Amino acid sequence: MSDTAERDLIARCRQGEDGAFRELVDQYKGLVFALVARTIRDPSRAEDLAQEVFLKIHRGLPYFRGDARLSTWIYRIVVNLCASERPSRDVPLDAGDEERPAWEPGGPDRAYGDVELRDRLDKAIRRLPAHYRVLVAGHYLRGMKYEDLAEALHLPMGTVKTHLHRAKRLLREMLEEPRPGSEQRTANSE
Repeated sequence: MSDTAERDLIARCRQGEDGAFRELVDQYKGLVFALVARTIRDPSRAEDLAQEVFLKIHRGLPYFRGDARLSTWIYRIVVNLCASERPSRDVPLDAGDEERPAWEPGGPDRAYGDVELRDRLDKAIRRLPAHYRVLVAGHYLRGMKYEDLAEALHLPMGTVKTHLHRAKRLLREMLEEPRPGSEQRTANSE
C-alpha cells in the first residue's frame, strides 16, 4: 500500500466512513494473523489475540501520529500483545497461509522430504526464544524490512540484524542435530 493510500485509509477510518475499517482489516489481516499464529501456538488463543490487535488498532487510530508506517505500528501492537502470552501448544509453520502446497500421498519421494524438512524447520522455529521467533516471522516469513522491524521494536538496526543472524545460526544448529531415531533407521537400512 502506498503512503498516500495508507494516509487516505487512516483518514477515512478516523472520519468513521462506512467500510473503511473493514478495508483496513482486509489489508492487514494476513500480516496480523500470520505473526500472531507463529508466536502464539494455541490456535484459538491466537485468533482471540488477532481480534484484540484489531480492537487496539480501532481504538488507537485517532492517536496514530503517522511517524511510522501503519504496518510498522500494527506490527508493534502484535509484538506487545504476544509478548505477554505464555507459549502453549504447537501450530504448524504454514498455519494461516492461504497458499499451502498440496501434498499427495504416494507422490514423489521429494514431496515427503519437503514435508519432513518443513516439519523440522517448524519445530526448530518453535524452539527459538520468543524475541527471535518474532523477528524470524516478521522478516523471513512476512518479508518485513530490517528498518521496519527496528522501528516497530524500538531496537537499533544493528541489533535487529544481529538477532536475526543469531536466530539463523540457532536454526542451522538445530536442523543439523541428529534426528531421534535416525541412527536406528541407518542401522536397519544396511
